[in-house]
Amino acid sequence: MIPESTNDDPILVIGSASLDIIGRVSGPIEYATSNPGILRTSVGGSARNIAENLARLGMRAVLVSAVGDDPEGERVLGETSAAGVDVDHCLRLEGHRTGAYLAVLDDQGTLHLGLDDMPTVASITPNHLRSCGHLFKQAAALVIDANLPPKTLASAISLARRNRVPVVADTTSVSLARRLQPHLKDLWIITPNEAEAEALCPRPVPHADPSRAIDAARYLVSQGVGIAVISMAEFGVSYATADSNGHISALQTEIVDPTGAGDALTATLLFALLNEIPLDEAVRLGISAAAHTLRSRGSVASDLSLELLYNELR
Repeated sequence: MIPESTNDDPILVIGSASLDIIGRVSGPIEYATSNPGILRTSVGGSARNIAENLARLGMRAVLVSAVGDDPEGERVLGETSAAGVDVDHCLRLEGHRTGAYLAVLDDQGTLHLGLDDMPTVASITPNHLRSCGHLFKQAAALVIDANLPPKTLASAISLARRNRVPVVADTTSVSLARRLQPHLKDLWIITPNEAEAEALCPRPVPHADPSRAIDAARYLVSQGVGIAVISMAEFGVSYATADSNGHISALQTEIVDPTGAGDALTATLLFALLNEIPLDEAVRLGISAAAHTLRSRGSVASDLSLELLYNELR
């Protein structure tokens, strides 16, 4: 479904919000022992990151998520609100702890291990979404991340379909991506990486093979997806629609922290398409946003802007 709404309509984003704990070692990783390195924390969560990126690009973003009644939850909601995201419909759960994401990076910034602990996402129930029904009626688009429980995913997509709201899906991880399999026919945009795309496709998607990634994107389109965009890290992005397909090379950049780069691509792609920027250029802007986020300390680049993204491409 192609959106018919204007830029005055908010984008509804539903899914995870968490505290990110990122550790980057100072030299080669030595397993089964302590490694010297640098630790940092920042607010994160796929849905929350996408909402903040959209807000920093000047879009109205409404986040539906859940956090605990702990200091971490207060930080997540406070910093997200300060970035311009509407968090009024987020749940603050008494007696619960806020979700967390732990990443271990090597000295080149490559992810070696990621650990999700998202207990509060289960509290985003179909009943809660129905209580937010007016948000679907107002939305220019719906963004969901695959952290949502299967019944909640189905409810969100059903509410979007009933209100003719196009759906953008963030696959989040290999294990969670499979939750989207029954809903491919209802998705306007999906943005997996190669491994997540392979979880949704009948054939392997080898790393660094643009032609096979295009084949995977075309398969997803054949299952009903409007636009399939597959990120390939330093090997760029492959994409397909019913009418076209292609591959765009990555921008070479230093990697400070890969956390949130895919979320920046998804948010920027959506921003560009809602502003009637052609798909090829929208993908390039998404790659620009991902590259800028890779160089940033934090899950979202606080200086993100359309001007900065075009300057990156030059």
